[in-house]
Amino acid sequence: MITLYPKRLFKVPVEAECICPDVFAEKSAKEIATLQIWEGNRKRTLGDLFKIKHETDSPTEEFTIRICGDVSKVRKIGAKMSMGNIIVEGDADMHLGEEMKGGIITVTGNADSWTGSMMKNGTIEIKGNAGDYIGASYRGSTQGMSGGKIIIHGNAGYEVGCFMRKGLIKVHGDIGRFAGIHMRDGTIFIQGNSEGRAGAQMINGKIVVCGYIPSILPTFTIDDIRPKVKVNEENVEGPFYRFVGDLADGGDGKLFVSKTKNPHLSSYEEYL
Repeated sequence: MITLYPKRLFKVPVEAECICPDVFAEKSAKEIATLQIWEGNRKRTLGDLFKIKHETDSPTEEFTIRICGDVSKVRKIGAKMSMGNIIVEGDADMHLGEEMKGGIITVTGNADSWTGSMMKNGTIEIKGNAGDYIGASYRGSTQGMSGGKIIIHGNAGYEVGCFMRKGLIKVHGDIGRFAGIHMRDGTIFIQGNSEGRAGAQMINGKIVVCGYIPSILPTFTIDDIRPKVKVNEENVEGPFYRFVGDLADGGDGKLFVSKTKNPHLSSYEEYL
């Protein structure tokens, strides 16, 4: 296991995509210290900014990177990783686990926007809140998350799962507007409230809202009331209104919304 300790509080963004099990594996602490990163517009080495401690792994333990300290300005941790574990004991900055192919990232605090952007496999677990565009594509791209799992124990921001193609995003708290915008497939499971406009321009996939949502987009149509809904292997008790859309884009996505938490949507029942 490699443990990183920031030597000071970072005041400008640090681009550190080299903090990745695939890069660290088979390297000594001295070799890891020479890896190149950027602090603002200045080129640094990892050893300039972090104290690096190489601890002995047990024979059965997967390669692990542990980060102890404030890395809320450190971006691209775990980018393109395909194996091993990263544990961030605190907050993480943008682009955590972007294009991730495998392994596990755990953050005990919060994570910023574009967490898990374009990820293909693996698991990201955020114990706190997350920013906008979780599991989304970059601007100008249509390649969102295509596999894996993102679990957020707090709240999440806008456009979560934009252009999502496969996988699971689970938010224990509340979520911002446009969850699942341009969604192609996969599942977004929201245990809290939604700010609305969920599923805009979705083509396929499933969005489940267990809390309150202010309204349903007019390009969705109600087609059923379900006593429960299945999210992967979990049966979530309802009842749920089931809407289909986005019909403006010829979509066949499914939007499940709690009937109990949304009595203002009862007028839709006359169309069943």
